Amino acid sequence: MSTRRIGRRDFDFDRQVALMAVVNRTPDSFYDRGATFALDRAVAKALDAVELGADWVDVGGVPFGRGPVVEPAEEIDRVVPVIAAISAVSDVVICVDTYRAEVAAAALAAGAAVVNDTSGLGDPDMARVVADGDAYLVITHSVGPPRVEKPAARYDDVVAEVRSFLVDRIAQAQAAGIARDRLILDPGYDLNKNTLHSLELLRRQAEIVDLGLPVLAAISNKDFIGESIDRPQGERLAGSLAAMTACILAGARIVRMHDIAASLDALRMTEAILGMRAPARLEHNTHPTHNV
Repeated sequence: MSTRRIGRRDFDFDRQVALMAVVNRTPDSFYDRGATFALDRAVAKALDAVELGADWVDVGGVPFGRGPVVEPAEEIDRVVPVIAAISAVSDVVICVDTYRAEVAAAALAAGAAVVNDTSGLGDPDMARVVADGDAYLVITHSVGPPRVEKPAARYDDVVAEVRSFLVDRIAQAQAAGIARDRLILDPGYDLNKNTLHSLELLRRQAEIVDLGLPVLAAISNKDFIGESIDRPQGERLAGSLAAMTACILAGARIVRMHDIAASLDALRMTEAILGMRAPARLEHNTHPTHNV
């Protein structure tokens, strides 16, 4: 992968991992339960994340999980002011988390550079909107529309089915005019998958990375982590960092996380282990010793 310009920043995913912060302008987020629903709190959360070292911020106005209907106009009212406020003062990459083309169009006009589509092009107009906006697109694997109850997850081979889905959506995106180098893939951990599915997907994530596009791992505080280590929401940081590290070692180059300070330390250490980043300093056992 070569260096690419995303928004107002440059990334070389051969030599770095991008850290994406989560900003939920929703009253029913599974993680923060509406703590950043107020506009000023959402903007402050985003800018704090940038100060702590986030490369991207992902702004969402409607959670993926089941819940009450949020009309497109309301979703636009939630995300656009946050995006505009961030864009006015920061060069951070702004990503809008939406499955609706009309929301994506409004967000791109306000300053977003990436559309994070958790439906995997469920809206037939989405690819055209992204192409017209000269934006990047995150194609996520999920099954069926967001916000509705679905049957129990069943796959014969979850990784093969996720990979096939992503290959099909890549073709759709390119046919609509999105350049291949503006596509990012998300395997969709937890989305219409049970814990065994997500663990298998993580173990075999390399089969998604082999498609040759940057892979985004959105794993922070997910239920598959909570069920794996028997920890409720709010007590999953250590598990999230372990899963994030495993995703990076398996080739993910963008990670979507809630706790930016801890995640950045773990990310930097993983980059150093992989030889992607030099140590911040080199002192230990570097000075000659003198016998007395």
